[in-house]
Amino acid sequence: MNIRYKSTRNSDITVTASQAILKGLADDGGLFVPERIPKLSVSVDELKGMTYQETAYAVMKEFLTDFTEEELKDCICKAYDAKFDTDEIAPLAKVDDTYYLELFHGATIAFKDMALSILPHLLTTSAKKNQVQNEIVILTATSGDTGKAAMAGFADVEGTRIIVFYPKNGVSKVQELQMVTQKGKNVAVVAIHGNFDNAQSGVKALFENKELGKELEACGYQFSSANSINIGRLVPQVVYYVYAYAKLLENEQIQSGEIINVVVPTGNFGNILAAYYAKQMGIPIGKLICASNENKVLFDFFQTGTYDKKHREFVLTTSPSMDILISSNLERLIYQAAGCDDGRNRELMRALNEEGVYQITEDMKAELKDFEAGYASEKQTADTIREVYEETGYVMDTHTAVAAFVCREYRNRTKDTAKCVVASTASPYKFVKSVMTAIDENYGDKDEFPLLEELKRVSGTELPGAIKEILNADILHTLECDVDNMEQTVRNLLNL
Repeated sequence: MNIRYKSTRNSDITVTASQAILKGLADDGGLFVPERIPKLSVSVDELKGMTYQETAYAVMKEFLTDFTEEELKDCICKAYDAKFDTDEIAPLAKVDDTYYLELFHGATIAFKDMALSILPHLLTTSAKKNQVQNEIVILTATSGDTGKAAMAGFADVEGTRIIVFYPKNGVSKVQELQMVTQKGKNVAVVAIHGNFDNAQSGVKALFENKELGKELEACGYQFSSANSINIGRLVPQVVYYVYAYAKLLENEQIQSGEIINVVVPTGNFGNILAAYYAKQMGIPIGKLICASNENKVLFDFFQTGTYDKKHREFVLTTSPSMDILISSNLERLIYQAAGCDDGRNRELMRALNEEGVYQITEDMKAELKDFEAGYASEKQTADTIREVYEETGYVMDTHTAVAAFVCREYRNRTKDTAKCVVASTASPYKFVKSVMTAIDENYGDKDEFPLLEELKRVSGTELPGAIKEILNADILHTLECDVDNMEQTVRNLLNL
């Protein structure tokens, strides 16, 4: 059965999957959601013998129903290839009593590669399907990882351009260097004088600017997004949760039908929403445990039912990809919790935009029963990295450590004995200074890049190709702008 997509703010308008991927954001500012979450057409027992690519097709064909089998398999084949440094694409590492789903073996050593390796192929295929003649301008805000992964995916892809905004001084040195050394004639990177929320809000405002849209059209351009607000980013993320369950089954680490819990370090809420969709598709997931750092807006929301970005400070942490106060993808869950009532959701989003806070009802809170939440302080994050290393020899990055701490705290608090899969979202090499300082505070006085060899020694792992690439690369992007100058910057880059 074909699945169409509707806006969380206007259920009357529906589009195909390829149209939703092309647009990125609905015209009314809402996010595209499938009119229903499809069920898997294969059993978990059938999944357990599949490769990652075969699993990807089994999952994505249920969502992207206007793609032909040939089109979708071609996109998958091009995405999940030798750019990943493991044959498994997303290996599971058993560390003590926890399974770490390593999502960082792609070209930019972060989980964003899992979706952004395929999005350019989905987008260009969508453009052909819909006879789009315009050049597609990918406009993206990043808290560190999405930007590089998107640029790597879209670099020199015919018929596209990509403009990435990131917060100056709000990402790690490795993350920044990965972005500013990115090659590609169609690539632009801009550091904004503000935080990620400023960048994200600015990008959304550009999407919603109707006059700018008309000017773009007249010049042969149209905007699309590579952020997780794009359904073409979200659907591929569902795959690795399905794959993880199948691998546990294949390795006889769980029984068929056994419930597992999933713990996800969460900023923009897309990664954990993908796990929720996997559960809705039929994967036996019990609790979806949302792990926050000191920017714990999501933790507070799940505790109280109040989403409040107004009455809190924005904290710069050692897990910068989670330094977010406006979790855009939460809107998709809120819409579902509201019984797919677009008017109710629209009012809540208006309140968030104008007043900085909204409160959901008790009946909506009851719809969120699958979710648990926890958070880790900076000290707890660092202590977790050190303790896990000392106990097991396994080295994790700061974001994964947030989830590992929350996982341990949840188990101690609830006595839940279900096996836990932690989404390991970045390589420790990406946050080498924070990781090495957590292991031994004496490393705190050393520069970041000499520590890479030290991490290699301590972890017993090879220096990733993504790190080797940037060490001697030329700086290609130096553009900066104020938050209120983002529109003019885009105009200048596109010669409007």
